[in-house]
Amino acid sequence: MNYSTLALTLLFVFIPIILSKTLNLGLEKDTIIATIRSIIQLLFVGYILTFVFEAQGLFYTFLMVALMIGAATLNARKKGQNITGITWKICLTLLTVEGITLTVLLGLKIIPATAQYIIPLSGMAIGSAMVLSILFLNRFSAELEAYEEQVELILSLGGTPKQAVHRQLLAAIRASMMPTIESQKTIGIVQLPGMMSGQIIAGADPIQAVLFQLLVLFILLSTAAISSVLLGFLSYPTLFNNQMQMIREKFHTVEK
Repeated sequence: MNYSTLALTLLFVFIPIILSKTLNLGLEKDTIIATIRSIIQLLFVGYILTFVFEAQGLFYTFLMVALMIGAATLNARKKGQNITGITWKICLTLLTVEGITLTVLLGLKIIPATAQYIIPLSGMAIGSAMVLSILFLNRFSAELEAYEEQVELILSLGGTPKQAVHRQLLAAIRASMMPTIESQKTIGIVQLPGMMSGQIIAGADPIQAVLFQLLVLFILLSTAAISSVLLGFLSYPTLFNNQMQMIREKFHTVEK
């Protein structure tokens, strides 16, 4: 594919713009901005990856991973600004996910220690953890607001903050993990995943493409569990003061 061919694919972008205009959805501007940003960002990343792959140095590889973690942290923290220390909590969550992922992949020699493997797989893990963090924060805030009186009642009866938000915390963790689990139930039947499709288009053996895709699926499943649970247990204590009383304003503005 070249730039001329890519230009023709902009026809796919015109479809949502036309539908939005016809139905008065008001999404034309956002669609155009999203398209422009995706083109610029992906081309920029493409040139950077070309440099990193040619350099064949682990320094540049892990610098790229660090940049991905930083960008993901800044994006996800917007959903939990009233949680004290949310930035470092999300960053620690992403670092933990990345650390466990690379420890298993490199420690067991599942993949070679090259940028060609580390960066794409790290990007998938970090990106998934970022989305799951946002899903968790949104659901957790909704659960806290919906059951605020129940939380207060448990605290008034001598319960600890952990006991007071236990059900809400588990509900948020479960809700953020379910999309990943459900999507894997129909993988290969309803849809062919991106990595597998890309490898097949590039001419790889379908079985090899399947094996790599299964690797990615297993990573994403682990990511879903680690990121939701770790961020959850790091976040809830900051919603209470030293007297184990809930900080009411945080219960109502966690998601903003």
